[in-house]
Amino acid sequence: MEMALGFRGPSPALLSPASSSPARAPRASPQPAKHLFGLGSSSSSGLSSPLASRTSLRCRPERRVHRPIACSAAQTTETPTEEKKSQLIRRSDIRNIAIVAHVDHGKTTLVDSMLRQAKVFRDNQFVQERIMDSNDLERERGITILSKNTSINYKDTKINIIDTPGHSDFGGEVERILNMVEGVLLVVDSVEGPMPQTRFVLKKALEFGHAVVVVVNKIDRPSARPDFVINSTFELFIELNATDEQCDFQAIYASGIKGKAGLSPDNLAEDLSPLFEAIIRCIPGPRIEKDGALQMLATNIEYDEHKGRIAIGRLHAGTLKKGTDVKVCTSDDSCRYARVSELFVYEKFSRIPVEIVEAGDICAVCGISDIQIGETIADKTSGKPLPAIKVEEPTVKMSFSINTSPFVGREGKYVTSRNLRDRLYRELERNLAMKVEDGETSDTFLVSGRGTLHLTILIENMRREGYEFMVGPPKVISKRVNDKLLEPFEIATVEVPEEHMGSVVELLGRRRGLMFDMQGVGSEGTTLLRYKMPTRGLLGLRNAILTASRGTAILNTIFDSYGPWAGDINTRDQGSLVAFEDGTSTSYALASSQERGQMFIGPGLEVYKGQIVGIHQRPGDLALNVCKKKAATNVRSNKEQTVVLDTPLDYSLDDCIEYIQEDELVEVTPSSIRMCKNPKLSKKSR
Repeated sequence: MEMALGFRGPSPALLSPASSSPARAPRASPQPAKHLFGLGSSSSSGLSSPLASRTSLRCRPERRVHRPIACSAAQTTETPTEEKKSQLIRRSDIRNIAIVAHVDHGKTTLVDSMLRQAKVFRDNQFVQERIMDSNDLERERGITILSKNTSINYKDTKINIIDTPGHSDFGGEVERILNMVEGVLLVVDSVEGPMPQTRFVLKKALEFGHAVVVVVNKIDRPSARPDFVINSTFELFIELNATDEQCDFQAIYASGIKGKAGLSPDNLAEDLSPLFEAIIRCIPGPRIEKDGALQMLATNIEYDEHKGRIAIGRLHAGTLKKGTDVKVCTSDDSCRYARVSELFVYEKFSRIPVEIVEAGDICAVCGISDIQIGETIADKTSGKPLPAIKVEEPTVKMSFSINTSPFVGREGKYVTSRNLRDRLYRELERNLAMKVEDGETSDTFLVSGRGTLHLTILIENMRREGYEFMVGPPKVISKRVNDKLLEPFEIATVEVPEEHMGSVVELLGRRRGLMFDMQGVGSEGTTLLRYKMPTRGLLGLRNAILTASRGTAILNTIFDSYGPWAGDINTRDQGSLVAFEDGTSTSYALASSQERGQMFIGPGLEVYKGQIVGIHQRPGDLALNVCKKKAATNVRSNKEQTVVLDTPLDYSLDDCIEYIQEDELVEVTPSSIRMCKNPKLSKKSR
């Protein structure tokens, strides 16, 4: 059996080893083409450089050649560019890796299997699924929001593992974490291939110069297409201007949920040992200055009720001892002094107290009460700050203000502007991708983030902590360059069944979307559409696209660039039904009200004047009396009519934020989420 592999348009300079730049490191000798990406080879076969291959290759899977695995990424020769680099040495007993991928490609499940097979837990110990997702909100939504550390030991090597979020809204977490590691596991779904967030995290990893091991996960799916995924991933490396050495990536095929991995999709080992071997072989140990002055960059912050603030980061140089006096430096050379009260390293699934930490390891430091992310813990006498952490700018902003509804103070514990201000500015200490500014009035604050989900998670966390406040609709952050108005554009990837493709294409077209790619996906009868569209067109799109596709479409977006203003976009055609007066809703009033549209409330609920109680079936708002009672006169009391009410719409916090428009607000309390008209803006009611 013969199999052909084709690459779409990589540059000839990259495909020919002879034409590469002479300044680059010496290359590993090319291996036979039939071992490309582990295709057609057994678990002990080698991986050749895709760069040394021709654009059309023939592979014979039935021939097995047993030879030691070589990873060209680990064989690159380091050329010190300055005198200081010659003093740096590599630690061979530690590997620091981050697991990065698009959302739902199986990062956290893969970490679960790695922890189990490294004997982190007892055989009789109960371990819940996705143990790294320890936050309540993460478990409810099934996504990773915060990056987390753990470590395992494999053959005398300690592997520090950092699980990262997959949503583009939490890209700031990924950018921050890449400062702590020397390599990444890029997890890619065996059917979907590289997705928008895959591109983002890979771009950042390549900019840092990290080694990359590609893990094709969910290889046991019936419609898996590993050849296509590897080809697409290689093309992505080329597009992102990866070096020849980075393009020589090792490919591992795995099933995270079954805990199996191998170098061939048809020949998986019974455990993840091929993955562990690839990590040790292909990802270099940390480069350290063992005898240099102490330097540690605080990359993450945690809080403990007893220990206070805990700074987490990788020790770049020197050694850190418990009880040492240190200097805390910011990037602008302002320094202060502190003492390390406790020191921890990550072992298995917990923090272990230690007396001393050597350079290259990831540790947690207690005792510095005012430490911030991006500050450097340095030697007291000769310490110098490390470069500050840089993250991309936010693209969406929302206004937060105190609750001004008649129900203020009934359900929340923290209701004043001072409470709100303190909480928002406290969020900035950990959330580097977020910005907070004072608004036009003393009780209004403008909060900017990477997307609506980024801000919604903050709102949900504050709600659970007992805060009561109001938020306005999300707005894009535009720029003016050379007297031209620019707005953020995003790449939207929609996976939709063919029968619903027409309505989805029409919807995206109305929102100024420009399609630039369309392809079929596997044997599941779905089509993959790629659009470039303004961020404004994506606000409120999730519910609309689910309605248009009867709940079958999957939408993923990622920021692309700023472009010229795309023009007006109408995101909602229907108006709102607004309560006419304060009171309690009745079945009698709702029976006639539901003829005007879909209701958000049922009978027996307290409402106030200006509260949004439903969606109008026509454009424009309509004021309704949902508290009207049936007149109990002698004539009408003889016959009781049975009232049949429609089930009210149950909108979540995300749905409410998507729904509201310029003159509307969402009232957020620990027990309720309501929408209302903004009393400060003129009403557009009929």
